[in-house]
Amino acid sequence: MAKIFCIANQKGGVGKTTTAVNLAAGLARIGQRVLVVDLDPQGNATMGSGVDKRTLEHSVYEVLLETVTVADACVKADKAGYDVLGANRELSGAEVELVGVERRQDRLRAALAAYDQDYDFVLVDCPPSLSLLTLNGMCAAHGVVVPMQCEYFALEGLTDLVNTIKQIHASLNPRLQIIGLLRVMYDPRMTLQQQVSEQLKQHFGDKVFDTVIPRNVRLAEAPSYGLPGVVFDPSAKGAQAYVEFAEELVKRCAKR
Repeated sequence: MAKIFCIANQKGGVGKTTTAVNLAAGLARIGQRVLVVDLDPQGNATMGSGVDKRTLEHSVYEVLLETVTVADACVKADKAGYDVLGANRELSGAEVELVGVERRQDRLRAALAAYDQDYDFVLVDCPPSLSLLTLNGMCAAHGVVVPMQCEYFALEGLTDLVNTIKQIHASLNPRLQIIGLLRVMYDPRMTLQQQVSEQLKQHFGDKVFDTVIPRNVRLAEAPSYGLPGVVFDPSAKGAQAYVEFAEELVKRCAKR
């Protein structure tokens, strides 16, 4: 049975897409079967996996409208080692088209249900806003992985996200929970980041992943080559950290 996790944070620029594609590549590297679902109309997870969003024959947009299946729309990211259900600008129109539709928040869950045995992990890259697209991701998911920077404003955004997850858990998806918080773009030389990191561990305990993703130039360069950092430069500290994170996530799931 596939574990479906949203990579979500209502704050922008915190490394959601970087986490989605590098975690996927890390999981693929340790032998897991992975599907990345790009729910952001910008299509960054699609392009960052080496798939050209401009030449997609079918996309997640059509899957949500139920005109094609996941199998029809997903493509293999050969170099990265996982499958991609890609997105492009068309997806921005999906929210308008789904507004008057019944069970509009359950479209992704229904589409993925038929492929439960085909993957070990499905990672959903959500847009930064709480939109109908994000809602589809969270209604389909078993849990949420929250990438966050160890900065003051990130703590405020985290409170909003936790409240959103509680509301969705209570009313739409009782299996939804926070799987864990991943500290990203971490610079141990900055006292504030150390302090916020300690606050997170005190407040959330074992919900904070042990793995920390350091601030890393090679991770930032990788998308311009259309590759996850784990594939672009496996020897980089950031890439190695994401493989460690993949291993930690698999172990955490095995204990459930």
